[in-house]
This record gives sequence, structure tokens and C-alpha cells, in this order.
Amino acid sequence: MKAFVLDRYGKKAALRSADIPMPELRDDEVLVQVHAAGVNLLDAKIRDGEFKLILPYRLPLVLGHDVAGVVAKVGPRVQHFRTGDEVYARVDDFRIGTFAEFVPVKEASLALKPRGLTMEEAASIPLVGLTAWQALVVKANLKRGQKAFIQAGSGGVGTFAIQLAKHLGATVATTTSTGNVALVKTLGADVVVDYKSQDFEDILYGYDVVLNSQDGKTLEKSLRVLKRGGKLISISGPPDPEFGKEIAAPGFVKLVMRLLSSGIRRKAKGRGIDYAFLFMKANGSQLREITRLIEAGAIHPVVDRIFPFASINEALAYVEAGRAKGKVVIKFK
Repeated sequence: MKAFVLDRYGKKAALRSADIPMPELRDDEVLVQVHAAGVNLLDAKIRDGEFKLILPYRLPLVLGHDVAGVVAKVGPRVQHFRTGDEVYARVDDFRIGTFAEFVPVKEASLALKPRGLTMEEAASIPLVGLTAWQALVVKANLKRGQKAFIQAGSGGVGTFAIQLAKHLGATVATTTSTGNVALVKTLGADVVVDYKSQDFEDILYGYDVVLNSQDGKTLEKSLRVLKRGGKLISISGPPDPEFGKEIAAPGFVKLVMRLLSSGIRRKAKGRGIDYAFLFMKANGSQLREITRLIEAGAIHPVVDRIFPFASINEALAYVEAGRAKGKVVIKFK
């Protein structure tokens, strides 16, 4: 089958087009023929070698975490999917590889594609949708009447998280550039901070939840907009000891995580704020909850650009540039 392969880690290393063997299908997996795949900053960071400690992949490696496509084959223990089903998923860590014609996906990580969405729209959802769900629903337990600050509202996670937070009944603030103010308002943002001319720290206060996706300086500033008892959830690091336990990291890696996050954890504790790092996980049941929201019209996908399969390297470069409004997708069919 055709795939794009990473031969060695390196900043902006080009993925190589190759013919590789069909993947082996495990008993609890579904083989999906890929029609579309989301392109995420996570793919670029893995390519660059930034996650070697957390995700020690063997090279050569096929990248790609989001998939929408059609079931081509099912393993003997699969019960809820059959050949021909239209499905979507965020594939599991260590089974990634959606930048290929076929990819095996655990049944537990898979969901039927939302009715009414194209394959490209469906492929844009899983990673960002599950990130927002696990941050706002699972970790933050965001409630009606609370205030949530979602950073980078016009990005992939931001466009989804704003809609989810509004559905949950929260007042939502976000940051974006001047040209994207109208977009984030249409998604439901109540307070929009134009980072080109404003500092969110001067405007926002008394928030219950912050979803941080930016650098360390922004992370520290976020503490000051939260009220006592608030929750600071970061998807851009630093990883905390709890995450080290979750992934059963070796002792050395756990120590590194403890040291990297010690500063922000100490400052958060001093303000009575709960700090947590989130590295989202594949989860089919949560994805089905997201499907229901999409089919009910509560959330809609925001797709910036669709690239052909042959242009994966260009798609990755476009995502890295950080100017996409919503998600970037590659199309196979």
C-alpha cells in the first residue's frame, strides 16, 4: 500500500513516499481504508523528535493520528463494526499511521462517522474533539454558569473547544488575531481578546477554567486570570507527575517530568489552583458522545484547507506555520 514514511527524526524532515506492506490486523482491530486524514501539530512534533521520551517509536514510522474512512476488514473479536461501515477515529499511540491507504484501529477507539459530514470534515474532528472533551468534560468538569478561557480560539482545538464550552453552558473567552475575531464570535466566544493589540491578563479575571495551548510565559500569565479553586489545563506542557504515572513512564522520565513541571505546580498551588497536563487518548465512547453533538447541530467542524495525499509535506508545513483557521486535512479519494 502507498504511505508516507518518516525514516529519521529531524526538524522539518521530509516524509518519504513509499510502497509498504499492508499492516497486520490484531484480533480486536478494524482495518480502515483511509479516505481522509487530519494533519496535526502533534505529527510535526513527533517528526521533529520532540516526543521521543514520551513516545519512543521505532523508525521507520508512518505518522497520522486522525482518520475517516470505510471498514475493509474486521478482526475475529470485533463485535460492533462490519465491512463497509463509514467510520472515524483518533488512532491509538503506537498504532498511528493514517498517512497511508489503510490503517488498523482498535474497535474501542472507533466510532461511526457522523451523518451529514463529508469524510474530510469527519477526519478533522477526532484529535481536537477528544482533546477538548477530555480537558473540559473529564478534567475540568465544566459546568453551566462557569467561565472558561480557551486560548488560540481560531486553531484546531480552539474552534472545537469554544463550541463545546458553550454547549456546556459556560461563558467563553478566547484569544485570536484581528482577522479571526468574527470567526470565533460565530463559534460562540463571548469575550474575544485580540492578542495583536491586547493582553488577556489585563482583561480577564475570575475564571474557573483555562485551556492552555501556548508557551510557558502564557501558562504563567494564565494563573492570574483564574480564581482560587480554578483549573489550569495545559495541552502544550510541561507534563506533570500524574501523566508520568498514566503512561507508566520509566523512573528517569518521571523524574524529568517532575522537574519540568515543578515551577508551574508550585505557583499554581500557591494560588489555590489545580494544574494538570493533558495528552489526549483515543476513546471510541467519547467520540460517540461527540458524534451525538455534531448530529444534533451543537458543534460543527471547521476545516481550513484540504490537501491531496501527495502533498502531505506541504500540509505539515502549513500546520506548523500556525495560521490555519480550524483544521487541515489530507484527502485520499
